[in-house]
Amino acid sequence: MPASTTPDPQQQEYDSGILNRRRVLGDAWVDKAAANVHAYNAEFQHLITRHAWNDIWGRPALGDRTRRFMVLSMMLGIHAYDEFAMHVRAALDGAPDSRLAPDEIKEVILQAAIYCGVPVANHAFGVFTAILREKGLLPEKPEGA
Repeated sequence: MPASTTPDPQQQEYDSGILNRRRVLGDAWVDKAAANVHAYNAEFQHLITRHAWNDIWGRPALGDRTRRFMVLSMMLGIHAYDEFAMHVRAALDGAPDSRLAPDEIKEVILQAAIYCGVPVANHAFGVFTAILREKGLLPEKPEGA
């Protein structure tokens, strides 16, 4: 019997999700994640690629910049600092039309201080500062600080 020429819908969702994931996080991060796939996490990687990166990041009503603000805020709300760091890097390095400036990320953290708590913002500023330092983006201390 000849092979089916009908496209696999799950594969199409995955392929679309990979494109979105690469656009948002960058090739290096996606390649790193792909290199770390194994028997126990392969289904999970497939699931998040299809559902988070295709079904959600692929929706048309909100652009990538808006979603970046939302994700950074939500990662702080659930104290997911590793994911916060990943999305900070992606926001700073993203495509010009979706990139966030350090001052915009600072505002997300300040807002989180009120709605998520000062300890959350304190930790987030530590993560953010380390990333800015690593990227050579940390400005000098302001006068009087």
